[in-house]
Amino acid sequence: MNINFELVLFWALVISGLLALCDILFFAKKRKAAHIKKMPVIIDYARSFFPVLLLVFCIRSFLYEPFRVPTGSLKPTIAIGDFLLVNKFAYGIRLPVIHTKLFQVGEPQHGDIFLFRSPPDPSIDYVKRVIGVPGDRIRYTHKVLYVNGKKMPQKWLLDTIDEDGNGNFLSVQEKEENFFGVNHLIYQNKEKADDDMQEIIVPPGMYFAMGDNRDGSTDSRAWGFVPEANIVGKAVRIWMSWDGDHYRIRWDRLGKKIV
Repeated sequence: MNINFELVLFWALVISGLLALCDILFFAKKRKAAHIKKMPVIIDYARSFFPVLLLVFCIRSFLYEPFRVPTGSLKPTIAIGDFLLVNKFAYGIRLPVIHTKLFQVGEPQHGDIFLFRSPPDPSIDYVKRVIGVPGDRIRYTHKVLYVNGKKMPQKWLLDTIDEDGNGNFLSVQEKEENFFGVNHLIYQNKEKADDDMQEIIVPPGMYFAMGDNRDGSTDSRAWGFVPEANIVGKAVRIWMSWDGDHYRIRWDRLGKKIV
């Protein structure tokens, strides 16, 4: 079950605001006339929580939004259980709930890790890496990425073991990919056959997204392009990381800048 926290927060703000406003305009005067000092519990809660809800709503809607990573599609860059801080104004200011853009600030760049609403199901948020921007030619051959005919160099680092989230252990290669000057780590499964993709062109207003866990990510190779209207923001830092397997905080990941 996917809970739309933004919508829940919006309605909590509206209801508490209306109750507080009605109390200020009508009920408070009646209580004062009747010399009643104690407010009804629901009114007390509404007036107490409204400023807090308003502050949280504004920060979450226009500045920063937290996001918990539920899958390993961006391993080894992003781990399962990482809590990301997403910059909401990096690519433009949007109205909350309806997501209409008010004005442009910037655009997704090659190598950015961005949060967006899934094209197949907008009620689900995905986080991936920007591989293609409008007009780019993208090709993926023998586990090597090509953008506009240019090969993205890879450097082997080590052979290691990855856990896929279902209790299965996989032999993977950890490599460093130089993606237009953005040096980042990727995983590739040695035992999985090449998932080649013929060259495609990214249409206007669209983006091509991939996970760093190249053989363990469902991304634009499977469900197509990310519409600009679906973009939520740019992931900038890891503010919390929880290891659910060992029930502990990964202290070494806290505050880590996302590259």
